[in-house]
Amino acid sequence: MSVDQTLACACGRTQLQVRGAPILVSECLCDSCRAADRRLAALPGAQSILTAYGATPSAEYRKDRVEVLSGAGHLREFRLKDDAGTRRVIADCCNTPLFLELKGAHWLSVYLHLWPQAARPRPAYRTMAGDVDDPATVPDDIPNLKSHNLSFFARLLAAWVAMGFRNPTVAVAGKVDA
Repeated sequence: MSVDQTLACACGRTQLQVRGAPILVSECLCDSCRAADRRLAALPGAQSILTAYGATPSAEYRKDRVEVLSGAGHLREFRLKDDAGTRRVIADCCNTPLFLELKGAHWLSVYLHLWPQAARPRPAYRTMAGDVDDPATVPDDIPNLKSHNLSFFARLLAAWVAMGFRNPTVAVAGKVDA
């Protein structure tokens, strides 16, 4: 999976391009992702990006392989708390969640709902399954990890090494309250 892909928000005004293969593809079951989705999905015109069992699917890309092609003025950050180290970035033209960024991270978790169904990367595993109240509600088609595993962190570290330990910034035009 090394094809460049142009992705867009629901209305098409904001476009991203991801280049090359993602570092990894996963689904997150953490409480934070589910809480953020509930709040963001309540914005006008927005929709939930969670799977039927409450996971947030994403492809983790090096920041230097994600480019905003259009609509940079529509990028807004959302944090569950003002001092949260995690921010979700949406396109406020249509309130489409685009990606998640952790403070100090060299990668972005680009949400899989942005890909056309036929080109959508397939997750290799789910993380944070330990946060789920009833594990029986989560399919067992891929590994369901209670937290993040060594492979997860090793892939992220290898990507950072390949980037020369750089951490590009991602500018946003403001904040959104949800």
